[in-house]
Amino acid sequence: MRYLTFALTKGRLANKTLERLERLGITCEEMKDKKSRKLIFVNEELKLKFFLAKGPDVPTYVEYGAADIGVAGKDTIVEEGRKVHEVLDLGFGKCRMCVCGYEDEAELLKHRELIRVATKYPNIAKDYFYNKKHQTVEIIKMNGSIELAPIVGLSEVIVDIVETGSTLKENGLMVLEEVCPLSARMIVNPVSMRMENDRIKELIHNLRNLLQEDNHAD
Repeated sequence: MRYLTFALTKGRLANKTLERLERLGITCEEMKDKKSRKLIFVNEELKLKFFLAKGPDVPTYVEYGAADIGVAGKDTIVEEGRKVHEVLDLGFGKCRMCVCGYEDEAELLKHRELIRVATKYPNIAKDYFYNKKHQTVEIIKMNGSIELAPIVGLSEVIVDIVETGSTLKENGLMVLEEVCPLSARMIVNPVSMRMENDRIKELIHNLRNLLQEDNHAD
C-alpha cells in the first residue's frame, strides 16, 4: 500500500485539522514534538505522511501530486486557481472576503465608477469586480496591512478578509460589500482521487460524519 500524503497549512488550520483527524483515530505523534526539525511526519501503521506548508503553496503541492490531500483556506484555493478537487468544507477558520472602505465610497461601487482597489488577493478581486459586478477597476497588489491603502489615499477601497471587523472600525473603515464566505477546505489531487478512490472516499465520508455530529451538538 502506498502512502497517502497530506499538505497542511501551518498554524491554526493544521492544528484544527489534526484535532479532527485524531478523533477519527488518525494520529501522527511525531507532529506533536514542537522541537522536531523534521519536514515530513510519518504514520507507518496507517501509511500516511504529513507536512506543513505556507497556505498559498498547499494547492500547488496538491495540483502537482506532491501531496494527495491538502487543507487550506478557501481564499487561498480561489486565489491560487490550481487544478484540484475541493471535496469538503471543514467548517472552521470561518471569515468573509469583503470590499471595505470609508462609508462615502459605497456610492462609487453603486455607480460602477473606475476606482482603485488594493488587495492581497488580485485574482479574487478581479473576478468579483469584472465578472460579478461588471465594474472596471485598477487593482493594486499589496502584501502588508491593506487597511492603510484607503487611509493614505492609495486606493478608494480594499478587498480583504474580515473576521471581526474590529481593525476596520478602529480605522474608520467598514464592510461595503461581501465577496464570499470563507473557511478551511479539503482539496484532493485529481489523479489521487482516481487511484486512491476508496481510501480518500472513506476519509471524506468519516470526516463529513464527524462534522455533522459537531453541528448537531452545537
